[in-house]
Amino acid sequence: MSDTEVDFRTLPLPEVLRMFREQGEPADPRPDIDTESLKRRFPRLANVETRDAAIDGGARAVPARLYTDASAEASGRALVWVHGGAFIGGHLDMPESNWFALELAARGIPVLAVDYVKCLGDVHFPAPSDDVLAAWRHAVAHADELFAADTVYLGGASAGGNLTAGAVARLRDAGDRVPDGLVLVYPVVHPNGPAASAELDPDSPHGGLALNFAGSVEALGDAHAFAALGSVDGFPPTFVLVCEFDGLRPSGEAFARQLDAAGIDVALRLEAGADHGHINEPADPAALPTIEAIVRWIGGTQ
Repeated sequence: MSDTEVDFRTLPLPEVLRMFREQGEPADPRPDIDTESLKRRFPRLANVETRDAAIDGGARAVPARLYTDASAEASGRALVWVHGGAFIGGHLDMPESNWFALELAARGIPVLAVDYVKCLGDVHFPAPSDDVLAAWRHAVAHADELFAADTVYLGGASAGGNLTAGAVARLRDAGDRVPDGLVLVYPVVHPNGPAASAELDPDSPHGGLALNFAGSVEALGDAHAFAALGSVDGFPPTFVLVCEFDGLRPSGEAFARQLDAAGIDVALRLEAGADHGHINEPADPAALPTIEAIVRWIGGTQ
């Protein structure tokens, strides 16, 4: 059996990293998740316009995509959004990025969806975090041109939640502008997400991914790599979404408690019946309620 016929999720991490380096991430077999298919399935998305961009990240160009809908009632708020993928995969066309951004734009919240360099054995933190920072700084420097709004939120899902929470810590510590709000969807903000802990078994599946992202055992303790390990003073109001059946749920819940204890305005939502990655599946009955809750929170109605 060739590498392309193997389910990479069944392979040891070193083999997955080699496969992704040599062949790229396997194509998603679903035939109905491209933009045109999504617009046919969900007519409310029909007027969303997209524009791809390459943001100067210094070391590399950062792929991004702008979503706007001139027919939607403007909320006056915008979002910079970062998808997940275990730090080794994911892209702008996955539903967790593309469908999510289409839905928000159709509701009057323009979105700049951001990709980042993947940690495929030779790349580690802070490289993907640097890409997120570059995209954020570009977005706020050009907010009027991009969004016709100056209230800009930052958010991400899973690994993207990690990267955006870490970016807030880096911005705060550098004395730069932090987002007006932070949206974290099933985030992993501890080295050991299932235990919401800094202690992990590097030979476990999650531990291996965390170590691959950090690059070294020492870097696992970096509060810019895992925001829950440091102070959250100075964080903006934050929305945290966790899923009932998600093994990483403890990380998000613990981070919400940490924010609350520091006096940060935090909203924690438990999505009943949902599992990790549910907004990457438009047919999941819990996906749209998550999106609608985020829209309400950004709009200040929840």
